[in-house]
Amino acid sequence: MHRRQFLTLSALGLAGLPGCRKKADPSVVRFGHFPNVTHVQGLVAHHLSRVGKGWYEERIGLKVQWFTYNAGPSATEAIFAGALDVTYIGPSPALNAYSKSGGKEIRVLGGGADGGNALVVRPAAGIKTAADFRGKKIASPQLGNTQDVQLRAWLQEQGLKVTLTGGDAHILPTQNADQLALFQNGGIDAVWTVEPWVTRLEDEAGGKIFLQDTDTNVTLLAASAELVQDRPEVAKKIATAHAELTDWILANPAEAKAYIKAELTELTRTAPKDSMLEKALARTRVTKEVSRESLDRMVTSANKVGFLKGIPDLDALFPKL
Repeated sequence: MHRRQFLTLSALGLAGLPGCRKKADPSVVRFGHFPNVTHVQGLVAHHLSRVGKGWYEERIGLKVQWFTYNAGPSATEAIFAGALDVTYIGPSPALNAYSKSGGKEIRVLGGGADGGNALVVRPAAGIKTAADFRGKKIASPQLGNTQDVQLRAWLQEQGLKVTLTGGDAHILPTQNADQLALFQNGGIDAVWTVEPWVTRLEDEAGGKIFLQDTDTNVTLLAASAELVQDRPEVAKKIATAHAELTDWILANPAEAKAYIKAELTELTRTAPKDSMLEKALARTRVTKEVSRESLDRMVTSANKVGFLKGIPDLDALFPKL
């Protein structure tokens, strides 16, 4: 069985077995996000919780527990297992979870960010055109995550055959934190990833942006269907608080940047440089809107590379709160 299938089916298996799902504590909401600049709202809210000024706590009146993940498939597994209630996540894993559950799992409460991701090449790899990716080793954050799907679909559009185990180019799902060293020592030739890793590959390893994505709805705020169904008033408060947080970030960029820097320092044990953070944030457009056009493009891309088949109508993905 391919690893992609195992991840998805194991998560669904957990969801279907009696007693396997963790019973939710009604006094707590479990939030997820990634240590990425594209998860601006998650970084800011996590920091405020950390310093006792919880944004969500004040607005939903419940305790908030934070969990971090490298990429979306790990977060959706946690939702299937009943270990997570709501998370900032990319569209591909959210759509995959929705599809594999027959539309019974995952609900989108709002948008998070657009853009903030790119295909970066190592100059010594000699990649000048799309054809030059033939035979190259290219990293993505995780099998089936948004950038992984974008990469596979783009390579296919350029006429390269790509499979889970090889093809004309070799895609190596690699955690963001491990990509930089591999890029520097020649272990990989290119990376499709998100900010701040795009800027770090540029600034610390001399990477060059080959293709920059500026309009994909790269981050969503998604919740478990159980939260929306069983605690609709909480889901509504979360959606409202998220929209208010987005507005606050846009109105207070300097303060938000300080919170983002502080939280990234806590999560990665390394303080990001201000110049790097400014560049990464400039490439990431914070939004509370969900782009249906962007989601439809992601469905097409995921279908093209074999991650989605027979996805249910997307209307149920957006609950009426």
